[in-house]
Amino acid sequence: MGHSLKICTSIDEMRAASRSALRAGKRVGLVPTMGALHEGHLSLVRAAQVSSDVVAVSIFVNPTQFGPNEDLAKYPRSFERDCQMLEREKVDVVFAPSVEEMYPMGAVTWVTVEGLSEKLDGKSRPGHFRGVTTVVLKLFHIVEPDRAFFGQKDAAQVAVIRRMVRDLNLPVEIVVCPIVREPDGLAMSSRNAYLSPEERKRALVLRRSLERVRKLVDAGQTDAAQLVAAGREEFGREIDVRLDYFEIVNPETLDLVPDISGGALLAVAAYVGTTRLIDNMLV
Repeated sequence: MGHSLKICTSIDEMRAASRSALRAGKRVGLVPTMGALHEGHLSLVRAAQVSSDVVAVSIFVNPTQFGPNEDLAKYPRSFERDCQMLEREKVDVVFAPSVEEMYPMGAVTWVTVEGLSEKLDGKSRPGHFRGVTTVVLKLFHIVEPDRAFFGQKDAAQVAVIRRMVRDLNLPVEIVVCPIVREPDGLAMSSRNAYLSPEERKRALVLRRSLERVRKLVDAGQTDAAQLVAAGREEFGREIDVRLDYFEIVNPETLDLVPDISGGALLAVAAYVGTTRLIDNMLV
């Protein structure tokens, strides 16, 4: 018997698969994704494999986390290819529901993490995190995983989800895996597919700004305002890249910190052409 990937498109099917695993005493790991998988996602899948008996990957481009003028319609979708990649990684179950399956007609319930959801990406993308937390809570209830795996690249998302789990007493352990980068340092992202070759080179400014600030931190600079200024200055040298934010915050609360002595998150977002990219670094 070769390994075969089970694809569940309905909530009932996914629940049944998960419950039978849990009843058999198996640990279930969930990797929530929007598909268009790359090595960053696969690093989460591998982490899940190590500490779970059954690995479920959800593939769902969640409409509620996209703003009205964002890239929902053109977000990259490659379901067949994604499944082939997951088959190779010996994933047990893919949960790939339709929008209708996940959002019944007239659904009006939202999960909102107040305060945190308005910071970093939430400030630039109003309503974004409300969509993220609602869909993630739904996935947790459908799959009932012991552990769920997220990427450090989405640092604000990680903070928001961790807070939701804590505040709502959810029986899920959140595991955060390091950023996976292309050989030249660009953080892997499904949205990198939008970049032209020229834009691809310009996109390296995100990583460069973080590296520059980290050097200053290593040299003993702790004043956040000066570090932010240095990070922003790096963008001044790059044409056709519009900085969205460069902030230094507490990684748990996402509040700005005046001083990084106690550790901090350097977070950056910028538009390279029309593509919005993010990156970050813990110091």
